[in-house]
Amino acid sequence: MTTHSACRPGVVVHWSLLLFLVLFLASILMPQLSPRADGAPAEKKLKPTDPYALIFGTVWGPDNRAAYGVKVLIRRASDKKSRWELYSDHSGEFAQRVPAGKNDYIVTADLKGVKTQDGQAVHLEEDVPVHVEYDERVDIGLHLAK
Repeated sequence: MTTHSACRPGVVVHWSLLLFLVLFLASILMPQLSPRADGAPAEKKLKPTDPYALIFGTVWGPDNRAAYGVKVLIRRASDKKSRWELYSDHSGEFAQRVPAGKNDYIVTADLKGVKTQDGQAVHLEEDVPVHVEYDERVDIGLHLAK
């Protein structure tokens, strides 16, 4: 008398283990494949090989010299929160890659605790709007005043 291979206890355990593994992997991968609940497209992180635009700027102090260590905030014009935060270097310069394509950005500075050498508080004269069309470099200047 011969028995069918599906009737053996070891084979049943093997198939149930395989089914469990498939369901487990599906539960991990499905949230990444499904659309977001709010309907907005998910933001993807720029890869080194992706096309990008560059916002390059210099922070100028009230004495018209480059300002080091100033926190620069960049956001899309349509957003309320800043998306990128960076600091000016020893030459007062900063650079940020943004996705290539038509978009508007607002560049500002966080000046909490920033003072001149004689102890006076400084403020940003105005936020700088930046318009990007393609994969290009846009140069700007942030001017601080007493």
